[in-house]
Amino acid sequence: MTKAATLKHCALLVIDMQAGLTPGAYRIDEVIENTNAVSAHLHQQGGHVFYIQHCHKSFSALQKGNPGWEIDPRLTRRDDDQLIEKEASDAFYNTQLASLLTAAKVSHVYITGMQTEFCVDTTCRAALNYVEQVTLVSDAHTTGDGTLSAADTIHYHNTVLANVAHPRGNINVILARNLIG
Repeated sequence: MTKAATLKHCALLVIDMQAGLTPGAYRIDEVIENTNAVSAHLHQQGGHVFYIQHCHKSFSALQKGNPGWEIDPRLTRRDDDQLIEKEASDAFYNTQLASLLTAAKVSHVYITGMQTEFCVDTTCRAALNYVEQVTLVSDAHTTGDGTLSAADTIHYHNTVLANVAHPRGNINVILARNLIG
């Protein structure tokens, strides 16, 4: 099977890269650049791209309809990219994401986005229940400083998620340039 044929059954999940979260996030320009590169690569190879928008009930910047709720305009979205609204850290919980991936015959998801320790982590783990392969793009997710520094949080999750035990498989962790080749 060729790489192009394989990517037709792949999807990129861009999690919560919303205008209310991206300002001041660690390495945000690099993360957006890498996310755009992976998105363009998957589009070119016939893959799918899903943008996930968090609809927060109490954090006003992410409340539906507020300016911060919109996807960061620096991301290069196409008209045929799907938008999925969610209310939980898990992009699969009470959303149509799983059914859309099944309908598109997606067996492999690549994950990028925001809040590494919350929505990125939770969605990576949940994805193992829905698709055959899960890959976290290690230089295309970010967060802000919290309990740990953003750099330490990202490093920690890149390491831990690569070692999650699940009967269906594991979470691959790769650099954007290794995906694009």
